Amino acid sequence: MASSTLLFVVVGLALLGYYLGRQRAVGAAVAAAPRSFHSLPGYHGGYVALWCALPALTLLALWQVLEPAWLRSAVLDSLPEAMQALPDDQLGLVYNDIRNLVEGNIADAAPNSDMAVAAARYSELKALSRTLATAAVVVLGILVLVWAYRRVRPEFRARNRVEKAIEILLIAASSVAILTTIGIFMSVFVEALRFFQQVSLLDFLFGVTWSPQTAIREDQVGSSGAFGAVPLFTGTLLISGLAMLVAVPVGLMSAIYLSEYASRRLRAYAKPLLEILAGIPTVVYGYFAALTVAPMLRGLGETVGLDVASESALGAGLVMGIMIIPFVSSLSDDVITAVPQALRDGSYGLGATRSETIRNVVFPAALPGIVGAVLLAVSRAIGETMIV
Repeated sequence: MASSTLLFVVVGLALLGYYLGRQRAVGAAVAAAPRSFHSLPGYHGGYVALWCALPALTLLALWQVLEPAWLRSAVLDSLPEAMQALPDDQLGLVYNDIRNLVEGNIADAAPNSDMAVAAARYSELKALSRTLATAAVVVLGILVLVWAYRRVRPEFRARNRVEKAIEILLIAASSVAILTTIGIFMSVFVEALRFFQQVSLLDFLFGVTWSPQTAIREDQVGSSGAFGAVPLFTGTLLISGLAMLVAVPVGLMSAIYLSEYASRRLRAYAKPLLEILAGIPTVVYGYFAALTVAPMLRGLGETVGLDVASESALGAGLVMGIMIIPFVSSLSDDVITAVPQALRDGSYGLGATRSETIRNVVFPAALPGIVGAVLLAVSRAIGETMIV
């Protein structure tokens, strides 16, 4: 049975366990005094369903993790000794060929006898593994279902058990993000240590040439490369600066207009349309910059007698600025709208005009939030590489 089908079987057993546990609790509540029940019938059903699903799913996950290593070891052990003596990388290629042969991804009509025997062995072990996995998961699910079903009693604290299990699941789900972040950091950190064992840190930080053309073999051309990061830093800062020159004025002015001058009807349409820009994938902006903006800038440059390259930073900076406008506009609009109306009314009462109120009262009050919006836009501009 395929893993996806087996997963549906486990879910079906869990639903059956929920129904049986709930019905048993309802029947017990009818027979006994309702107040003697500690938990509602739904908690008893949830307890049975959880105990039916979690052990079976855990076993299925472990089986999926351990099965590839077992199959690889068993199939490679069935190969002739001459093939088993091959290096690990070549053995890996042989094993991939065996799998492709079984799955029909190799067009070779007449594979050698050793490969055919190994492919037959792989198919046999794969079928055996699926049969054992199906039997083990289903039997475990049924046994745990019966065990949990028999625990449904009026005095059983099913609510506490279910809520504790849900709490553990939520903690595990939140831990995934933390562990993923730690894993990413450690992988980057380890690779950085390996990199700086071969390249000096000072050469990387202050080198002015970036040409990472290292060779895999010593006899290849370009066996040594230059890893100066100054061109990368300057290019990033240049494009980010151009983007902010576009995004900050346009985004801030649009935020002021939407929050202070636009009618409610116009704001209801204009603000969502402006925020649609934030949902466009970065790769779309990259294609737009390469296929539309860059040729347009080159044509404009030729018109006025300037030589503007298609891959110049100007096109990337302009398009990145357009991409960042929603961040500046939306956050600044929220901050300006949050300024108390009493400040505006007090300014109007002193005879100030709307523009004077915005310039002297609203803008200074919203300045910390606007600075935060700009800093967020700067971080987004520095982090984007697809457009560049």
